[in-house]
Amino acid sequence: MGDDTPQRWTVVARNLVEHAGNRIHTDEGAREQGFPAALVAGVTTYAYLTHPVVAAWGADWLAHGGGEVRFRGPVFATRSIDCVPRIGANGAVDVEAVDPTEDRNPRATLAVVRDSGPPAAPRDGDALESRQYVLDGYYGDEYGARAGDDLALYQHDGIVHPAVWPAIANNIFSTDLVRGSWIHTRSIVRHHGIAPRGATVDVHAVVVDRFVRHGERVVADVRIEHDGRPIATLEHEAIIDLSVG
Repeated sequence: MGDDTPQRWTVVARNLVEHAGNRIHTDEGAREQGFPAALVAGVTTYAYLTHPVVAAWGADWLAHGGGEVRFRGPVFATRSIDCVPRIGANGAVDVEAVDPTEDRNPRATLAVVRDSGPPAAPRDGDALESRQYVLDGYYGDEYGARAGDDLALYQHDGIVHPAVWPAIANNIFSTDLVRGSWIHTRSIVRHHGIAPRGATVDVHAVVVDRFVRHGERVVADVRIEHDGRPIATLEHEAIIDLSVG
């Protein structure tokens, strides 16, 4: 892949104060669910996994790329996490989050695509209330810097961090769907344009599946539009009730 091959990057995982509303992201709440310490939010782990990709491919990936992130094991706050790109024989890129202190790795994976293509056709399901978000603060260019992603591109160019898209999906889940502590398990994120800091976006979500596996799970399609055009689409999955099953 030449000079633009994504490179390994290391970060100390941290939770943002906004995540304390989900008790799984606090030490006390995580221990109630049998974990040794606070779980770092999946959206933050996703932010870390995007760092090697954006460092290599820049705004082009933010405008047209994407990938599927899967959370395979908890990332614990204050641990040092290695984000390790793996290049396949066909040039495919996977980025793995590795905790050197854990026996079971990777903790999360991002199967990267360089071009997401056009938005998929909407699927049928139970529509949730549409809403608007202003892409600033937590939902703007500052997300990565506050979480530990030190790329200057976002604030220098006023570009919204890609972790904002699953963060918005998480907000919809926590507002409309979850019961108690919950866990974000997987997302397919597709970019369809650059989002400028301060823009107002319209967000539409449809629940397309519900099932039980290690808790009650929901899959939703989320469409984020700016000026009537999609700039990001997601298939977002989470365990919304850990007490079920």
